[in-house]
Amino acid sequence: MTYEAAYNELRAIAADIETGSVPVDILAEKVKRAAVLIEFCQQKLRSTEAEVTNIIKQMEQHNAGPK
Repeated sequence: MTYEAAYNELRAIAADIETGSVPVDILAEKVKRAAVLIEFCQQKLRSTEAEVTNIIKQMEQHNAGPK
């Protein structure tokens, strides 16, 4: 699953809940799915942040080398 797909699904769930179009019988399922999607998105953001930080550090080390 991609971040974009998870985010779009999460937005759809939120819209359904906000409009009241989610039957009470499946509301708990939607909330559980939303929790899974939120966790996935948070992990993806943390992973991407760590990767970008690592790349920036490598670039800085490369640029700080002897000239």
